Amino acid sequence: MSDTDLIKLYSARILALTTEIPHTARLTAPTASAKKRAPLCGSNVTVDIQVNDGVIIDFGQDVKACALGQAAASVIGSNIIGRTEAEVQKGRDELFAMLKENGPAPAAPFDGLEVLEPARDYKNRHASILLAFDATLDALAQARDAASA
Repeated sequence: MSDTDLIKLYSARILALTTEIPHTARLTAPTASAKKRAPLCGSNVTVDIQVNDGVIIDFGQDVKACALGQAAASVIGSNIIGRTEAEVQKGRDELFAMLKENGPAPAAPFDGLEVLEPARDYKNRHASILLAFDATLDALAQARDAASA
């Protein structure tokens, strides 16, 4: 990887997002929690959610990831409250398509993930970028299963 590639990949906006990660405190009484790890790089994200009628009403996250994973967690965390499982799944699917299939950037409310388009070429970082979505979806599935039990 050349210096130019590194500068492009770790742009000023990506690095700024790493310092702006919201909801970094774990919840004291979550509806559900989930932890996801990217085996290739060791990044991990733990998510706590509170859900009411299928809508995320509170969110906490503990992010131990590379700058790209942190930037994704920052954008996701900024837009996750008020979302349903279907909306979160749609955002994750759009991010996956952007990274793996050269698709367009995710639509609102997760359109800030567009900043990660340069990471398309760095397949070893894709799992880290998807961690916050994956952990949130796991927690939402737990909450849904518990509500229907």
